[in-house]
Amino acid sequence: MNTRDRVRLALASLLLATAPAMAADYVQAPGSTLVFASNYQGETFTGKFGGFATTMSFDPKQLATSKLDVAIQLAGTQTGNGDRDGTLVSADFFNVAKFAQARYTATKVRSLGGNQYAADGTLSLRGVSKPVTLTFTWTPGAQPVLAGKATVKRLDFGVGGGDWADTSTIPNDVAISTKVVLKPAK
Repeated sequence: MNTRDRVRLALASLLLATAPAMAADYVQAPGSTLVFASNYQGETFTGKFGGFATTMSFDPKQLATSKLDVAIQLAGTQTGNGDRDGTLVSADFFNVAKFAQARYTATKVRSLGGNQYAADGTLSLRGVSKPVTLTFTWTPGAQPVLAGKATVKRLDFGVGGGDWADTSTIPNDVAISTKVVLKPAK
């Protein structure tokens, strides 16, 4: 090996040694759930969205490189009540004819201690984007699990406005919970 090759090898080794560690990349695996809970005239109900897909870059030791992206399909949202389900996809609520999908993205994740974290992100729903924080626990393993909760203020996004804006009938706060089973991205 000549001197020039040794210098190149030394520089390459130095660059690799000083490069910041990158978070591991994951995609959603089967067994994941994304649900919401609210109430109507004092009766609590829960629902699930038509589907969702999650991608995540995460390493508890490298939070600065963490990213979370969740695409949420609004069509097919179900609460177990046909009338309510029809209303939820209508123009008064999700307006799926115009806005088929919601999206949550976060590029800032902070530690809350132990295996608890907060993702400070943005929810885009019905053409409106607002900050939403998802608090979650992280269970590492071959298929890590993110179990999280957030509160969304529906009226901030125009969900259930007009005749439905009365918060004594339907509260403004909607509880969101998720369990995302992840697998390494290929």
